[in-house]
This record gives sequence, C-alpha cells and structure tokens, in this order.
Amino acid sequence: MSIFTPTNQIRLTNVAVVRMKRAGKRFEIACYKNKVVGWRSGVEKDLDEVLQTHSVFVNVSKGQVAKKEDLISAFGTDDQTEICKQILTKGEVQVSDKERHTQLEQMFRDIATIVADKCVNPETKRPYTVILIERAMKDIHYSVKTNKSTKQQALEVIKQLKEKMKIERAHMRLRFILPVNEGKKLKEKLKPLIKVIESEDYSQQLEIVCLIDPGCFREIDELIKKETKGKGSLEVLNLKDVEEGDEKFE
Repeated sequence: MSIFTPTNQIRLTNVAVVRMKRAGKRFEIACYKNKVVGWRSGVEKDLDEVLQTHSVFVNVSKGQVAKKEDLISAFGTDDQTEICKQILTKGEVQVSDKERHTQLEQMFRDIATIVADKCVNPETKRPYTVILIERAMKDIHYSVKTNKSTKQQALEVIKQLKEKMKIERAHMRLRFILPVNEGKKLKEKLKPLIKVIESEDYSQQLEIVCLIDPGCFREIDELIKKETKGKGSLEVLNLKDVEEGDEKFE
C-alpha cells in the first residue's frame, strides 16, 4: 500500500496503520510492516525503525494530521512522539483480510510446531509430526487468537488434544544429588512433582535419576535450593525423553 500525504509531501509506502480511539476521536500512526510486533515484544527498541513518521494522524491514508487541540484533549499533551508510543503500545493494528488470513495461517502452523516439539505419545514416547498435529487441531476446530502468544496457545492446544488423542508433554530427565541428612525428607516433598523415579543411590549422598513434567522444573529447582541451602544440585540429563521415529495415527 502506498499513501500520499499532502500535508508534508511524503509518500508513505509499506505502511502498517495502528489506530486508537480516545476522547471520541480516532488517531492513527504510520508504521513499517512487521515492526509493530517487534516493538511490542521488546525485540525492536529503536522507535525510528518502527515509525514511518512521528506525526499523529486522524486518517493515515488521506494524510490528515491530527489537530494540536485534539491531541491535548485526548492525551493531555501535544508531544507527538510520546503519543505515537502510546498508540504503538496499546492501539489496534489495521490489517487487510488477506494479511489477517496469512497471519492466522502462520500462527496456526507455529502453534502446531511448538506442540509437536514438546509432546509425545505417552505409550510409545514417540513424537508427533507437525502435519499430524495440524490435522488434529483442525479436527477440534481450534481457533487462533491473535492477542495471545503462540506459546500460550500451544499449552491450550495440548490440554484440548488430550481429550481426543494420546498426547502429553515429553518428560524431562533429571539427576538430583542431595545431602543424605536432608535427602530423605526432601524426597518426600519432591515425590508429587516426579513422574517416574528411574534410579536411587544412597551412599555419601542421595542421588536420584527421574522423569518430570517440564512444567514442574522451576518448582523442583527452587525446592532443592531452599531445603538444602544450596548444598544440593540439580542436573538436566535430557530435555525430552523420546524414542526415535515419528508417531502415526492407527
């Protein structure tokens, strides 16, 4: 899209419009495409890399710049750069139907990729392919939410898929080395967070190799540090306990 602004004779190209309604009026800013998400996620920190111009418009496509009194009434200031930041952070990105469709398709595939990467069939411990997860997501009629991250949605998808197929997050294999005195007592506290204890060795220290749900890792790490006052150790042996080969639906 190419926009001509007669107010400042600048032709704006490759424009992404971000809009905000405030005090009963519409305000818009002109940004570079694909930069808004980077700014909001903190990846892009240079405002000049995001904004095509520091002007605030009432209509970007017509080149109509907002009046100073309207800016003060709506935002309490006429500092256009500060207002641009507010709109950039909280405004609504305007996209065409085609762009929205492309964005939804990409997010759908990204979610499926995360699920396939994190999960296995609990009976065979084999991972599912991305294509198979995409098909399963379509079967449950999963609808992508553009206001949520793909990682958040992947966790939602896993919960929903559990009702329809054999799937769970791949277990993480850990080794704990604990002081003997605290070890036995601490083991009882750790038990609810452990899926499978694969081996135990009592000698000068208590050494346990086990499988856990990755979601419990932080809680286990903090518990060991707290209860052993830093004397215990935690080692990740495998991020994912999986078997070779891809899982297939029968």
